[in-house]
Amino acid sequence: MYKVRSDEPQHEFLWDKETKSHNRYGKSIDTVADNTDLREESLQINGEEAVGDNPNRYKQHGFFFTADNCIGCHACEAACSEKNDNPAHIAFRSVGFVEGGSFPDYQRINISMACNHCDDPVCLKGCPTRAYTKFAEYGAVLQDPDICFGCGYCTWVCPYNAPQLDPVKGQVSKCNMCVDRLEVGLKPACAAACLGNALDFGVIENIPEHRTQAKTEIPGFPRTDITNPNIRFQQTKTTHRVMSRVDSMPLKYQRDDAEGKFEPVVDKKHGETKSWGWSKLLHSHENAHVIFTLSVQAVMGMFLWLVIAPLVESFTAGSAISSIHSSIAQLPLMLVMLLMMAFGLYKLNMHLGKPHRFYRGFNNLRHSPVSREIAGVSLFFASLVGYALFAVVDIPYGDLVSQLFAVTGMIGFLAGSWYMYRLYRIPARPFWDHWQTATGFYGTMLSLGGTLLLLVTALSGGATSQFITLVAIGIAAGLMLEGIGLYAHSKYLAATSNEGAAAHYTQTTEFGYSYLLRNLLLGLNLLIAVAIAATGSLPLFSLIGLVTLVVMAYTGRILFYALVIPTTMPGAFFWKNKGFVEHARESGLADMQQLGVAYERHHKFRLDELVQTIRETSIKDMGAHVARVVTGR
Repeated sequence: MYKVRSDEPQHEFLWDKETKSHNRYGKSIDTVADNTDLREESLQINGEEAVGDNPNRYKQHGFFFTADNCIGCHACEAACSEKNDNPAHIAFRSVGFVEGGSFPDYQRINISMACNHCDDPVCLKGCPTRAYTKFAEYGAVLQDPDICFGCGYCTWVCPYNAPQLDPVKGQVSKCNMCVDRLEVGLKPACAAACLGNALDFGVIENIPEHRTQAKTEIPGFPRTDITNPNIRFQQTKTTHRVMSRVDSMPLKYQRDDAEGKFEPVVDKKHGETKSWGWSKLLHSHENAHVIFTLSVQAVMGMFLWLVIAPLVESFTAGSAISSIHSSIAQLPLMLVMLLMMAFGLYKLNMHLGKPHRFYRGFNNLRHSPVSREIAGVSLFFASLVGYALFAVVDIPYGDLVSQLFAVTGMIGFLAGSWYMYRLYRIPARPFWDHWQTATGFYGTMLSLGGTLLLLVTALSGGATSQFITLVAIGIAAGLMLEGIGLYAHSKYLAATSNEGAAAHYTQTTEFGYSYLLRNLLLGLNLLIAVAIAATGSLPLFSLIGLVTLVVMAYTGRILFYALVIPTTMPGAFFWKNKGFVEHARESGLADMQQLGVAYERHHKFRLDELVQTIRETSIKDMGAHVARVVTGR
């Protein structure tokens, strides 16, 4: 257990006596009933079986921040990092600020933020490896870095930027509420270290001494309806109507006079000048996701053409697609599909912080859309291998077995494609949280999948006029579907004033020419697809035009990832500032450890690490792990 010093200052001890029964969201502050068997269980702190004697051990705790008192000294950050032995580039707690007015009426509001140990922690539900647990003790949301395999999905879904993905170790870690200190009646290290009496801690809804407010929002704090965070604020000083961020995020906060709270609006601090932004796009950390989604969606589209179209043709007496199965194009098609799937899955897996722990992605099928996507895509890939093998090899009952794999492949397609879309419907990332994501993904399946199907069959000499017409109609339908979604999305974003609107502003300025290129290529390829469908032929210019569809698909998808702006806390000039991080990595300033910026190294996974892991992990151990996942034990 944590050792309490004999001369421990009085302000470091928890002060709660009487507590309320329910919080403002209507949820009980007691985390377990009085008669439950869960009481008096050990937290196994440092492997010890001892149980703390905190009388409020089974009540939801949270932070209390008085913005009026914060002087921006960062003592809370330092105490937290020292307590958790964090490297310079990782901070579980950070201090940012917003500012308003001008001299002599300038105002600055500091905000100190860590994990809010929410009532409804989306990180816990989103994590595919089940590295998160919400404990009955203190209502703490704790995360185990050793279980994490570094996908970073929890950093996407959290509205407060609490989980921290270490680009060096390739794993996530976060604030643990200092439960070892709570067990012996002490406040967390950050609250104990606060110089200005701005940060406090206790049972949620309890207002500390000499405070009068317990707000759930202040300027710069993201929306609370996503997770119901356990943090309360006091901010009594009158603020300016507009408070701006000082980091590179094109956002500011404007007071809604009707409701009396601040809402995010676009801050066009970067001007209206358009540029390409290709240097950022090509070196984006999310390129692996681009390659994975495009590859898998293209193969899914080709699979649909090969499996569904013949069923339709059986009722219409057609044979345009069915003839592919008996033509010389079948073998190259199967090879292209298998290679693209394998390459996409390889890129996604190597994007993980710990690629050798990929099998942990199936751990949270009950809640995580990532686990469900992985399961669906894996079933699709396995079925595709069987389908291709028995479709190409002439053996007894081969056609029947191939059709059975086609059925399981359809199940994998339905699950994999649906959850590939659902995992991006993230309220903390408004730019993604729109049905356009679905039209973009399914439109790509039709257009890119159809294009590759057309190109491979044409080059192998297996494309008939009827086949060309039918597939070109499908390509045109996919492009129209994607275009409708993009138009609706831009209209929606133009009418809003949140982080999604800020992303749209970035899309039309910093990446403005790339955005226009994507839209022009979409229109061009739609015209080419219509012309091909009308003529039933593939002249050379049309083949070249269809190749540009791949360029269009890549540009649109990398913009999808690069543009998103999360509902995150404001940073400072250097700390937690995306613009400064990019500058530091480009200029070499990241080599200075004291700046708190690290290069992304975890994706450079070494072969010797993989060999060592295989030696340490026996087949028996891996099989036991899979069995635990399947049985839920």
